[in-house]
Amino acid sequence: MIPITLSQLARITKGYIKQKIKKKITIQSISIDSNNITKDCLFIALIGKRFNAHNFIDQVIANGAKLLLVEQELDVNCAQIIVKNTRIAMGQIASWIRQNCKICVIGLTGSSGKTTVKEMLGSILSEYGNTLYTSGNFNNDIGVPLTLFKLTPKHNFAIIEIGASKPNEIKYLTKIIKPNISLVNNLFNAHIEGFQSIKNIKKEKGEIYKITNKTGSVIVNLDSYSKKWKFHPKQTILYFSLNKKQKTNFYASNIQFEKLTTNFILHTPIGDTNIFLQLIGKHNISNALAASALAIAAGATLDHIKQGLKKIKPILGRLYPIYIDKSKILLDDSYNSNNGSMFAAINVLISMPGYKVLVISDTAELGKFSYKYHKNIALIIKNSEINKILSIGKFSTIIKTFNKNTEHFNFKKKILIRLLELIEQNKTISILIKGSRSFHMEEIVNKLKEFFKC
Repeated sequence: MIPITLSQLARITKGYIKQKIKKKITIQSISIDSNNITKDCLFIALIGKRFNAHNFIDQVIANGAKLLLVEQELDVNCAQIIVKNTRIAMGQIASWIRQNCKICVIGLTGSSGKTTVKEMLGSILSEYGNTLYTSGNFNNDIGVPLTLFKLTPKHNFAIIEIGASKPNEIKYLTKIIKPNISLVNNLFNAHIEGFQSIKNIKKEKGEIYKITNKTGSVIVNLDSYSKKWKFHPKQTILYFSLNKKQKTNFYASNIQFEKLTTNFILHTPIGDTNIFLQLIGKHNISNALAASALAIAAGATLDHIKQGLKKIKPILGRLYPIYIDKSKILLDDSYNSNNGSMFAAINVLISMPGYKVLVISDTAELGKFSYKYHKNIALIIKNSEINKILSIGKFSTIIKTFNKNTEHFNFKKKILIRLLELIEQNKTISILIKGSRSFHMEEIVNKLKEFFKC
């Protein structure tokens, strides 16, 4: 990270300093984990609903922290900066670091596919220059600053994924990262309980375009966008779509699915190239188009894109393929669920060989829209060629109302037993496991992997 002095930190956070021994302090690293204290480290004591890091300060000091950022003055032998809110102060420090790194920052958000696009773009731009990008799904008001803390003058690009479950989160985080290039990957009813309406979701996602550099570039998905989004007159707008449309700058043709890979021709303003993906599903072609548009806006070449996308492998929990044997496959899509990712996953299952089984839990954070959403899912399944549905959850019982081939369960252990029966009964079988984070559907995946030693 960029070194920061004690006095600079106090100015950035509008905090006051308590220091028993007057000596110059320069911070070389920042941590919020009491067990991860490195040399010349600032420890930020966060407070959450179920924890208060101020309770671990003795351990932090014993582990070698040089400076504390806290919300109350502590009687300890360590320099401190006292602020009103350490979580807000964390964002202020991240914003200062971003402003002092003159690099190309790319911000991306959307209802689904954010992490996949981020990984694709990270792989592409790593072919081009020194690239920092969000680890895992660290995309909230803690994760985004933690990523920015890693910035150094050696970086050429920073790719920051932005998530949101309620109004003003995207606006807040975008103001911190100040992107030169931005993307809203798509729009679905994700986290609608927090936003209350699709209209509010559209408005919130559009905040990233408003705050993007006025002479920067914005990437727009023509297959999923809002006509109400406003752009600055000097911004460069690049459009992508699965199919060629009137304004499309990036699109795909000659799409071919082979087992668990995808081939297509990528069309761009700077030429065309053949793309090979070790991923399945049309939604991942759309993700690749988004990443390609972002990359070209950042100055990458077609060769960078081709080589970067070729290296991308399936991500755990996101349609991750697991072979039980040569003719029996498990698709682990247990990481999370919203209507966009659910539709995409079902479409992938439909294209798979043999007896098709969907294991599904409730989709969470839908509030008053829960019944309507699960009914829509039920009707989509009804019109598909899925042979068996195994469901769990309060609202997933709706699926059984519309699909006679549904079996509903109250416990995951019973789903596991039924799956083992179906696997034994069918010579060729494809199983998709999909659910919201709160249902921990990965437990079923792990038990199957353990049973079949795969």
